[in-house]
Amino acid sequence: MRDDKLVAYEELSSLCARLQLAMSGSELHGSLCGFLACGGHIDHSPLAVLHIQSEENTLGARDQSMLALLVQQSINTLAADELIFQLLIPADDRPLSERVEALGDWCRGFLGGFGLAGSPAHARLSKEAQEILHDLGLLAAATFGLGDDEEDEESFIELHEFVRMGTMLLHAECVLGRNRPTDNTVH
Repeated sequence: MRDDKLVAYEELSSLCARLQLAMSGSELHGSLCGFLACGGHIDHSPLAVLHIQSEENTLGARDQSMLALLVQQSINTLAADELIFQLLIPADDRPLSERVEALGDWCRGFLGGFGLAGSPAHARLSKEAQEILHDLGLLAAATFGLGDDEEDEESFIELHEFVRMGTMLLHAECVLGRNRPTDNTVH
């Protein structure tokens, strides 16, 4: 696997299936991104942070390389000024129901990872960031009834973009120090 190659949803899903993980590729990516967006640092093996190595599921060099690349890809795209960050969910040619389910999985994973990173950043979140986390929680818990294909597709696109942009905003606030309310109070 080359360093300039990006990990695709299909590769990550295949890894999760091969390792018989109790989470989808989308949920795993969401967990990683939530952890990173809240300021979590991966100073040692990404495998320990992702909690996927066990006695039964040892990873080969190819899988370790893919996960290390996924971590670096996530770090780089979350911090990029070009807003290139993307959620790892099924492609647009997959059924809408599959993409909607994956978006919910991604949000559940994100919230878990965000919480895992710790509470120091939580206490300093702006009202907008808190609302984003609340809305991600609603998306993670929601069940969606699909009806009108065109309308449902448009709604999905809007939700997907909200999650993508919200993730980047949370990362910018927690990690890059942007959008934090400043305390100009004189004591």
